[in-house]
Amino acid sequence: MRALVILLAFLGVAAAGRAADAVNGQLLKVLPFFLDQQGRIAKSPSLFDRDAYQAYLRLNATNISGVRFDVLWKAEPATNADLKIAIELRGLATNSAPRVATLETNVAPGKYRRWTDLPLAGPDYKKFGSVIAWRARLWDGSRMLSEQQSFLW
Repeated sequence: MRALVILLAFLGVAAAGRAADAVNGQLLKVLPFFLDQQGRIAKSPSLFDRDAYQAYLRLNATNISGVRFDVLWKAEPATNADLKIAIELRGLATNSAPRVATLETNVAPGKYRRWTDLPLAGPDYKKFGSVIAWRARLWDGSRMLSEQQSFLW
């Protein structure tokens, strides 16, 4: 009986060690913003001004030089984490040809939530055209941890 209890305790510790190696992460929020010719999303730090400026840019598409996705995410610290945020984009170019693009960046897990921005600007944005739909994913190597997508995805 005593040997059985010791064996079960050992197996529980070994399983807990394997579970601790797995990274847990989550995408909390994805905010797409237009960029003006100077690369700004707003003219002042006010959230009200930011929203008003984004509405202005939507109405005046000639002033848009790109799009930036701000991603709020969190992941528990782990020694073997290979975290990556990837955003897949679907859009239409000026000649009405459908386009697909992927924005990726490697990130390091931490104790707190973090913001990461992924821009598509300049000639790449002009070539891509307008963004119709997007899907953001948090990856640990080849394992998807979390996903968020736009309504039209």
